[in-house]
Amino acid sequence: MTRSLLSLLIVSILAGCSTLPRDGPSNSAVVRGSVENADYAIVDLDYAAAERIKAVGGERTGSLAGAASQAPVDVIGEGDQLAVAIFEPSGSLFGGGVSESGVRSGNQNLPPVTVDRSGSVTVPFAGSVRVAGMTTTEAQAAIRRALTGRIGNPQVNVTMATNVSNAVTVLGEVRTPGRAPLSTNADTILDVIAARGGASRPSQDVEVQIRRGDQFFAAPLTAVTSHFEENVRLQSGDQINLVYQPRRFSSFGALSAVTQQDMPAGEFTLADALSRSGGLNDAAANARSVLIFRFERPEVARALGVTQAPTPQGVPIVYRLNLEEGVGFFIASSFLVEPRDIIYAPRALSAEVGKFFGLVQQVTRVAYDVTVASTLNTN
Repeated sequence: MTRSLLSLLIVSILAGCSTLPRDGPSNSAVVRGSVENADYAIVDLDYAAAERIKAVGGERTGSLAGAASQAPVDVIGEGDQLAVAIFEPSGSLFGGGVSESGVRSGNQNLPPVTVDRSGSVTVPFAGSVRVAGMTTTEAQAAIRRALTGRIGNPQVNVTMATNVSNAVTVLGEVRTPGRAPLSTNADTILDVIAARGGASRPSQDVEVQIRRGDQFFAAPLTAVTSHFEENVRLQSGDQINLVYQPRRFSSFGALSAVTQQDMPAGEFTLADALSRSGGLNDAAANARSVLIFRFERPEVARALGVTQAPTPQGVPIVYRLNLEEGVGFFIASSFLVEPRDIIYAPRALSAEVGKFFGLVQQVTRVAYDVTVASTLNTN
């Protein structure tokens, strides 16, 4: 009976050797995955690699440059209200006084007129005048032509009272969502965002999306505020959506905190991330192999000499840093963490061995108790 139980316990130990609980793959398993399966590349993070990454420049995903429009934003459209003033030198139609020289003159300021669905406005003595697609200067000329023959030498002035056709819609993470009018001196992305009160989230966590018909453009708000070519001119009918995309990183393995955390504004280094995660667990972590899993930009991968095939998310790379050497801390203080990075500290072999012997000790104690119980029962 005792031998059977001991045999069963030993089999359990041997079966458990390959399935001992751990926080993730061992360092050797990660290396095997790179060599045997070629699913990702491993890059040792030293000064040379860190400098190559810096030389490529910071992360910049997406661009709005293709959305730049040259379409005019000062033309009259359906629903706009125009203020029309007509000056008649003779005063025969609109009345008026007689000047010292004996010349009659009249001036008529019409109530604001709305451009109807046909693109026209109705003007006294001129009838229906089409103005859609014109500037206010061109509309003045059109109304003046319609009055010629009815009024002697009429003078016309047209201004935009209410502009509803030259506007874009701003939604999402903006303080006051709604329509924002465009004008010749306020027609860029930053103009319309400012007109709606500005972004309601930190710019580092906001993506600007532009939808124009079946076209779509997107870029981080920080790119718009820091790169002149990204602050493009918009056109009427554009839909602007500010999307909240918090920058976060994850930490796993032999760290004091296994968590997902928001990144603060500005530069955020690996040293900062490890500090926020409580640092390495000195009783379990393999300090020689702190790993950063990242889908890297293809241009960075090329600069590092990585030939790994890219995926739709980027080139899968595992950066490996040795923190048992002092220089590792200087590298960690300059290596910038990017959103969606996974920081992983595998367990040291000694920790795994310790876990194994702990399990053996537990099984041995159980075996001892079973032996004692069996002896007492036979006696």
